[in-house]
Amino acid sequence: MKKIAIAIHGGAGTLVKGMMTPEKENLYKAALESALQKGYWLLKSGVSAIEAVEASVKILEDSHLFNAGKGSVFTSEGKHEMDASIMDGKTLNAGAVSLVSGIKNPISLARDVMEKSEHVFLAAKGAMQFAKKLHYHLENEDYFYDELRYQQWQEIRGTEGFKLDHSGNKDSKFGTVGAVACDSLGNVAAGTSTGGMTNKQFGRVGDSPMIGAGNYANNKTCAVSCTGSGEYFIRGVIAYDLSCLMEYKNLSLQDAAEEVIQNRLLRIGGDGGLIAVDALGNIAMPFNTEGMYRACKTSDGTEEISIYKN
Repeated sequence: MKKIAIAIHGGAGTLVKGMMTPEKENLYKAALESALQKGYWLLKSGVSAIEAVEASVKILEDSHLFNAGKGSVFTSEGKHEMDASIMDGKTLNAGAVSLVSGIKNPISLARDVMEKSEHVFLAAKGAMQFAKKLHYHLENEDYFYDELRYQQWQEIRGTEGFKLDHSGNKDSKFGTVGAVACDSLGNVAAGTSTGGMTNKQFGRVGDSPMIGAGNYANNKTCAVSCTGSGEYFIRGVIAYDLSCLMEYKNLSLQDAAEEVIQNRLLRIGGDGGLIAVDALGNIAMPFNTEGMYRACKTSDGTEEISIYKN
């Protein structure tokens, strides 16, 4: 059996040690650990990387602590519009959804797009029609209501401003979520899910559902899930760029990940981080912000759950 590995993230940003209560830190770490252990247990039992990634992301979507699923931020209209994508490194099949509402686990809908449609990316009304066709239960708005998210929105409501979830108030919650995994057959997969940015307008879509920008997987190279200033991850095609550095320049996973986050992304003005795993079970989790909610576990004994820079 090959080395199995999984990594997850819950967002990157202005995470300064001492600005958060110990109780809140413990809540975040407990949520990360729950998602990590679920995914790892599935990998250990022999399931595919895709299964493990979806399961881990769903746990993070079900937590109000992160900006995905239940904890999604408010749009300018006071609604919740969510994005997600998933990709299978073995087949290069992928599925993505954007601007969906009422979906408890957008990552599952993205997987259904990958496996039950002829398409890769469905958005807004069309994605909701697809969900209806598959008999998805739609949660009401109350399910997604969170007081702190609401207060974040109130600060800029009625203006043309918006707030990236990882910026501004140091006591705010952060959190696009994602997972990457390598299973016992050496197949990799990646999944990313987000609620976008507070007070977003005009049907804004970030990098999370965009294959190659915020999410990518290829057995030849790696699986990647990104978090941060989405517009810059799109412009830099960051997830695919990491893969390309490995495939065409023969960089290691760690070197390629550091290059795109610490050099290329910063050079165009972006900030954030990513998690990545290759087909050998190596893991990289670089970020250029003050912190990133992250965790990883491998079958050779590596295990980490962290928030701040070490």
